[in-house]
Amino acid sequence: MILISKYIVPKGYIGITLFPFVFLKSKDLKGDKVLLNHEKIHLRQQLELLIIPFYVVYMFEFLMRLIQYRNWHIAYKNVSFEREAYANEKDFEYLGSRPFFKFRTYF
Repeated sequence: MILISKYIVPKGYIGITLFPFVFLKSKDLKGDKVLLNHEKIHLRQQLELLIIPFYVVYMFEFLMRLIQYRNWHIAYKNVSFEREAYANEKDFEYLGSRPFFKFRTYF
């Protein structure tokens, strides 16, 4: 389910997925197929890790990347879940053939 909320989406971002919702910063982003595919990849990742563990692993890895890179944006871009989503967001067939736990290859 796609919802519009400029308050839930963090500053500097245009969308965020909090299972089972995809929050977008503005209504016009509903037409952005690449963004929506990116967020659908996150939905699949969250389901695979049974939702709550996804957020725990995501935050732990983000903190490790933040220590490693000392830069918020670079740390975010290097989280394995984000690396998988960005690498495949333009492949609209990706989720149909994506192996289970594929994000592991992006660690």
